[in-house]
Amino acid sequence: MRTRNALAPVLALTAALALAGCSSGASPTSSPTTPAGNPVAGSWGQENTGKPSITIAEDGSFNGTDGCNSMAGHGKVAGDRFELGAFRITLMACKGVDTWLSRAASASRAGDTLTLFDKGGTQIGTLDKR
Repeated sequence: MRTRNALAPVLALTAALALAGCSSGASPTSSPTTPAGNPVAGSWGQENTGKPSITIAEDGSFNGTDGCNSMAGHGKVAGDRFELGAFRITLMACKGVDTWLSRAASASRAGDTLTLFDKGGTQIGTLDKR
């Protein structure tokens, strides 16, 4: 029995060293499969009632408002554009509010301006960086 107890620390150390050897030592951000980043990440638009705004995270999740309805979803980077994909949106009727943002399908950034496009690729509006 004494031999078995004496081997336990040696086996544990050997296992730990073997597992450490499997690590590349590279940080997750240096992985060649990690995307270069989300070119449209950030907050865009105005926070005023009746004005459109959207916040897009690095991971592609987003939320915002078209000035009336709340929206949320998860998109993906496609080249230099961001594809919003399908998203959830409330369907309230708001008198006098232009709900153009609810038709957005993709976005691209030029400096501090986010340009949004509908499914057909037609520009439907712009939002400024907040």
